[in-house]
Amino acid sequence: MSETREVLLVMHPDRETTKDAAREVATRFAAAGIGLRVIDDEVKELIEQDSLGELCTLVAPHDDPAAGAELVLVLGGDGTLLRAAELARPARVPVLGVNLGRVGFLTEADSDALTDTVGRVVTREYTVEERMTVDVTVTVEGRVVARTWALNEASVEKSTRERILDALIEVDGRPVSAFGCDGVLCATPTGSTAYAFSAGGPVIWPDVEALLVVPSNAHAMFSRPLVVSRDSVITVGVDPHGSPAVLTCDGLRHIALPRGARVEVVAGEVPVRLVRLHPGPFTDRLVHKFSLPVKSWRERHAR
Repeated sequence: MSETREVLLVMHPDRETTKDAAREVATRFAAAGIGLRVIDDEVKELIEQDSLGELCTLVAPHDDPAAGAELVLVLGGDGTLLRAAELARPARVPVLGVNLGRVGFLTEADSDALTDTVGRVVTREYTVEERMTVDVTVTVEGRVVARTWALNEASVEKSTRERILDALIEVDGRPVSAFGCDGVLCATPTGSTAYAFSAGGPVIWPDVEALLVVPSNAHAMFSRPLVVSRDSVITVGVDPHGSPAVLTCDGLRHIALPRGARVEVVAGEVPVRLVRLHPGPFTDRLVHKFSLPVKSWRERHAR
């Protein structure tokens, strides 16, 4: 009996280029005998518009839609890929991103390589790597009130623009520094090129087993980013006499933090699996995605 192969497609149905890409993906997978799942009625309708039959199956977004799929294919940028990772992680299904956004640091292929990307999926010419996540626990007066996770970062930030967040950072149960700030970011190596990078944090190669702490606009003499062991426990405490805050994970999951709340961040038990089509080093990806100059000033201006 032949093996049934299915791919879950995650995308935003708003852009015309995304619609065209989705139709191409659906048609090519159908021709190869690979089933396509979608979680949005609108996506299903636009894919099957003007077609002669069903090209995809609608699945419920809250019913483990990636379970049993070969991979999750993302058409969009990093934000769409993070949303897809939320669906893929419980089933431990790998995620493959095709960049239809801007930088698309987490995505593996650009839009002009869509045909080749689909072809590699059909012939299984890809590898899978695991990316570290963080598990996040929120407590208030010693009572656990929330648990969540992040692939990029967990950020504790002030909840109102006009207020300052008074935060205490602890590592492994020992206080490191307390200050007023806009927020504190606890990032993975994967997230070091995202929000933490914009806040002044260092780039960490994804195979480095570490956690990153980056204060955002801190009012303090000592507010440098910290790189700690993956076995460390990072705690961000919200001043019980200060302003409330908000916890945001990957820009997707938001939890209101009352005064006195404590946010504990540790290395995650379940990684996110990413599909890789090209075996090149992370250095090349960094240079390509950020368009970094790799020639000296004299080489660039040689007469």
